[in-house]
Amino acid sequence: MKILHLDSNHEILAQMLEDAGHENHFDFTSNKEQIQQVLSNYDALVVRSRFPIDAAFLSHATNLKCIGRVGAGLENIDLAVAEKLGIACFNAPEGNRNAVGEHALAMLLALFNKLNKADREVRSGIWDREGNRGIELDGRTVGLIGYGNMGKAFARKLRGFDCEVLCYDIKDNVGDENAQQVSLAHLQQDADVLSLHTPQTQLTTNMVDADFINAFAKPFHLINTARGKSVVTADLVAALENGKILGAGLDVLEYEKSSFENMFDEHQMPEDFKKLLAMDQVILSPHVAGWTVESKKLLAQVIANKMIKDLES
Repeated sequence: MKILHLDSNHEILAQMLEDAGHENHFDFTSNKEQIQQVLSNYDALVVRSRFPIDAAFLSHATNLKCIGRVGAGLENIDLAVAEKLGIACFNAPEGNRNAVGEHALAMLLALFNKLNKADREVRSGIWDREGNRGIELDGRTVGLIGYGNMGKAFARKLRGFDCEVLCYDIKDNVGDENAQQVSLAHLQQDADVLSLHTPQTQLTTNMVDADFINAFAKPFHLINTARGKSVVTADLVAALENGKILGAGLDVLEYEKSSFENMFDEHQMPEDFKKLLAMDQVILSPHVAGWTVESKKLLAQVIANKMIKDLES
């Protein structure tokens, strides 16, 4: 089978496909229209998030049997059209779930211990011990929305702490020994921390808005290692200003481009994001929660195995 790779990945991905008898082709520079012109020559496609795999693009995929996305989400692929065309689509949340769980925990502990603010102050010659007194995770309630691969990985990391872990998911019976599944209202009543582990869908886009935030009984900390468009930045900033949200760890942002590779030009920076940047109780990272040395290899291995199995069937 001929396989076209549109993004660079760990070399083990191409090697595994080659070892399975498939022919790898690579094009990391041609634009979408140019790729469309040759797409019918290929049996499989390997992508990350370079451009949307939409209906117009898929209309040229007359011989395509499968698409492997080296990442956790599939929102950049028109799955309905792919299904109609008989194209199997694979992602690899198993590949970076551990990395995401560790990053979420790191963000939470950094917020609780004011490490961002303390580090900056010490480097500036400020030695303010009382102003940087932290709080402890033990005894608190962590609420997870979305309890699939990523949510479960974070819950496992929390087992070492004496805290209660609740989860809410649109699927029934997903709770386990690491998290008690509850209603959204129950989670909003009890949670001291909210961590998002949801894909980008119509249900989750703009989910965390003013009404959602104000439904929480207590002020809380927010961790988002899922998708940026789940949180309305202006409402988050307002909640940080009035104390309803005590702190936020954001690996993803509402204003990210769909490729996840860039944010926006300086002159286009929204005012609410400028406010967010100035807040001591906010920690930001550039969509790297699942972006470790180890996960890069594991993501590639997972996708290779899924594609090989499909192409051999």
